[in-house]
Amino acid sequence: MFQPLGFEQRSINTSLGKITYYTAAGSPWQDKITAKPDRETLVFLHGFGGGSSAYEWSKVYPAFAAEYRVIAPDLIGWGRSEHPARNYQIEDYLTTIRDFIEQTCTEPVTVIASSLTAAFTIRVAIAHPNLFKSLILTTPSGLSDFGEDYSRSFFAQLVSVPIVDRLLYSTGIATEGGIRSFLEQRQFAQSNRVYQEIVDAYLQSAQQPNAEYAALSFVRGDLCFDLSLYIQQLITPTAIIWGQKSQFTGPEIGRRFAEINPQTIRFFQQLEGVGLTPQLELPAVTIGLIRRFLALLNQ
Repeated sequence: MFQPLGFEQRSINTSLGKITYYTAAGSPWQDKITAKPDRETLVFLHGFGGGSSAYEWSKVYPAFAAEYRVIAPDLIGWGRSEHPARNYQIEDYLTTIRDFIEQTCTEPVTVIASSLTAAFTIRVAIAHPNLFKSLILTTPSGLSDFGEDYSRSFFAQLVSVPIVDRLLYSTGIATEGGIRSFLEQRQFAQSNRVYQEIVDAYLQSAQQPNAEYAALSFVRGDLCFDLSLYIQQLITPTAIIWGQKSQFTGPEIGRRFAEINPQTIRFFQQLEGVGLTPQLELPAVTIGLIRRFLALLNQ
């Protein structure tokens, strides 16, 4: 799987298994002159979907490696991390996200996270505010927000049928054609922004042994919840970036979140002509916004 120049692979053990992560460890990011042991840490957390992994942020996080300690994990069940054969539940990710931060960071950190993982991160920050300095989130959603119930959708019901679920994964999700089709038609606003390296990275992750367990738990709706029931409890300074063309949850959801807790959600930025993952579709713009929000949130 893709690994940016100057980054190396490391791992930690959690209650559910090994989490692999990537961090800058050599040239051109660190040398005897620029290395600083007390640099602030930025944690980049990817979202969920067939073939998701830390690759999702790989066009963004190297831009911060000269100034910050950057760490970007493959969450349990995804990428190069362990893939326990189990039906994943919300608590599994709340626990392993907390475990990861506690084991890799000694000071409160800024977490940059996307989609459902961003929603999980909000819940971890509510329960453990001492772990967090600030949050910068792209399209955070529990996917069942404001009373919606994703698990009742036709596709979620279809994937809940035994045997059918594995068949759909192997023939429709974990294939080059399936991944390219999803990226072009559902994840990106403009299909010409999808290039072969992105497809290859998602495909390699989707074809890892037991990769179907986490993916199908997500598609079935086992990991979805109503974030609006929690958002008012958040006290960690937060900025939100939302692609205007996000097909699963439109920017009106994000605005409603910001309106519920304006003291904490200090910035809401809609990006025109962008889908679910601006970090892949417009990485340079995303880098610029993260830099802006880092300065504003940490004043």
